[in-house]
Amino acid sequence: MMTAVPDVLRLWKLAGRLPAGRRVFSRAFAWRAPYFGSVRPRFTIVEPNHAELVVPDRRRVHNHLGTVHAIALCNGLEAAMGALAEATIPPHKRWIPKRMEVAYPAKADSDIICVAETDPAQWRGDDPDLPVRVRGTRADGTLVIEGVIWLWVTERAASSEATPPAPSTKGAS
Repeated sequence: MMTAVPDVLRLWKLAGRLPAGRRVFSRAFAWRAPYFGSVRPRFTIVEPNHAELVVPDRRRVHNHLGTVHAIALCNGLEAAMGALAEATIPPHKRWIPKRMEVAYPAKADSDIICVAETDPAQWRGDDPDLPVRVRGTRADGTLVIEGVIWLWVTERAASSEATPPAPSTKGAS
């Protein structure tokens, strides 16, 4: 999980004012969560309930067939989901990925557009299990990966609860 909720959306909007703003945002996002840097995500949309990025087709992310590796695709989907979650989650809640379910209906032999989506009502409920719909398509629009990333969404601990009290030494010998 990245830092405070508004930070991702605020950074996206701020970066959008710069000539190379999307590149700046994408690099900053990957710097904050270094594993995402392995696929060099290029974010194109970050807004509440929707995020998109491109995983470039590079040899570095290829499998033995010369296509984009399944785990690189999952990495792109998780980066899109993370940006969506940070741009969407209410300030009094926190999230963490719980599990991922995906299917690979076609070969990924081009740049891949990774999309993550939720509905606004999902974030207002009390159910801690929150499904994020994810998909990846080739440049020609062919679906290459689709699935759900399940988040565990809970209330943030109050500041007095954030640090447990120190153990009592009363009665210790």
